[in-house]
Amino acid sequence: MPADHIAPPAHPFDSAIALAPAGTHLFNGATSPAYWNMIGPFGGLTAAMALQAVLQHPQLLGEPISLTVNFAGPVAQGPITARARPARTNRSTQHWWVELLQTGADGTEQVSTTATVVTAARRPTWGASDTPMPAVPAPETLARSDRSGTPVAWLARYEVRAIQGDIPQRWDGQAADDSLSRWWLRDDPPRPLDFASLTAMADVFFPRVWLKRASRVPVGTVSMTVYFHADGAQLTGCGSGHLLAEARALNFRHGFFDQTGLLWNTQGQLLCSTHQIVYYKE
Repeated sequence: MPADHIAPPAHPFDSAIALAPAGTHLFNGATSPAYWNMIGPFGGLTAAMALQAVLQHPQLLGEPISLTVNFAGPVAQGPITARARPARTNRSTQHWWVELLQTGADGTEQVSTTATVVTAARRPTWGASDTPMPAVPAPETLARSDRSGTPVAWLARYEVRAIQGDIPQRWDGQAADDSLSRWWLRDDPPRPLDFASLTAMADVFFPRVWLKRASRVPVGTVSMTVYFHADGAQLTGCGSGHLLAEARALNFRHGFFDQTGLLWNTQGQLLCSTHQIVYYKE
């Protein structure tokens, strides 16, 4: 084959969420070292894989409007099976059950992740936003945040240009006034935006308790929801440009804190909002 006809290598994100049909409602994939976290895959990547099973399903109606992912147990390195089933299909909405499955050491099937997805046939209507994008410096005026000192692989998969609330430079327990972060963000290498990559970006923020207290206490996301306010055409129009990503916590108590996030494109359109409940340990 001539050199000019050789297909370019797949983006690391596309390789990481790749799923192959494996039977009725079943798809096979695998974990990716490119998106590895401390003891398992990056949670945003796991959420994107769950959504990808619905996006690839031959019975799909419309586009995603919401995704809730419950991280029921650890995801081990190796093969993953995604089971996506339409629970009910209405005229304009469709409701899905999704499970991510792995074979345990004893040979039994184990559920690591459960999810519900709602898709819909979007129709043109009146629209407005009560959450305008804040006035911030343009991404090209800001230096890229340095993530080179961490052993966590997935951090290298994102370009972050922090406006405020970056990873603490000192970890000596000093208290922050709030847990707000605002970053410009995009895939590294740059990749055209779609529903799967937007899902993963909704989980890029480090734990809010780390920012609030500058102490690396053990944490783990228990449940994560993403509401998609943009349709596929709007996401395509974003290309591989930066998104403004904002996150804050509302409450820390009894071993759990929440996280609320918003992501806009450079045109000021709110693309998605996201919410998490996160476990932390003293």
